[in-house]
This record gives sequence, structure tokens and C-alpha cells, in this order.
Amino acid sequence: MIKVGEHLPSFELQEGTPSTVHNMAELFKGKKGIIFAVPGAFTPGCSKVHLPGYIQDVEAMREKGVELIVCIAVNDAFVMSAWGEVSGVEDKILMLADPAASFTKAIGLDVNAGALGGTRSKRYSMIINDGVVSQLNLEPDGFGITCSTATNILDQL
Repeated sequence: MIKVGEHLPSFELQEGTPSTVHNMAELFKGKKGIIFAVPGAFTPGCSKVHLPGYIQDVEAMREKGVELIVCIAVNDAFVMSAWGEVSGVEDKILMLADPAASFTKAIGLDVNAGALGGTRSKRYSMIINDGVVSQLNLEPDGFGITCSTATNILDQL
């Protein structure tokens, strides 16, 4: 599992369509940012609590120097785009898809969700400084919404 002090691996995630990609190592180079991951787009906890908290706190995070906020899920790019659109992320949060869970597996935060959808991401949040993890908040059971919230990460900035 990725640890504080380690660099993000060089994996491409999709935005909007499979042909629009962002390399995670390059995306955060020279920037202060936040990554938060959810087990799945449009799921109740993700849609009612986790994502809305980050949308609500975007300005407060920017005031603390955050230049980039990324939401990741093991879903396809079209689903992530649609979820962002109906949730009102606009230009606040970059909604990235990890359809084959390549990035998620590379950082060791994948989980078998069984009947809920096979391989998914554990729920977590990270503060990234110039491509290096400076804070990692991993939900104890992989799915709950306690330590990976926007409120918690805002207090850590």
C-alpha cells in the first residue's frame, strides 16, 4: 500500500471519455492537491455524503493552497463524467475514471467488493505535495465515511 512520503505512480486515468487521459504523476507535479476515492459513482454514501462534502469545501481548500482536487472511482469515464455533471462539480473537482483499477491496484488500495461490483477502490483521501503523498486517510473498513471526509482533510491542510 502506498505510504506517506512516496510518489504517486505514473498511471493514466480517464476524464470524460477513454481518449482523454491524465497521468497521475504528471498531474500533481509542482502542485498541492487532494485525491479522494470512492467505491463507486452514484452509490448512496458517495453521492449523498462524500462527494458533496468536497464540493462544499472547495473554496476553503483553495484558500489553504490546494490547486487540484481529484475524485477517483473504478468506473468508466462516461459514468464518472455523468456523476460529476449531476452532482454539480463543474470546474471544482476533476472526476477521473480508473476502469481497470490499474492505478488503484498500483497503490494497493483495491478491494474485492463481491456482489457489489467486483474490484473497487477502498475509500480514502490523500494530500499530495508535488506528486508526493503527505497525508493518507484510509477508511478502516475500506467503505465507511469517517476519516476520508472533506472536513477531516480540510483540518489537515
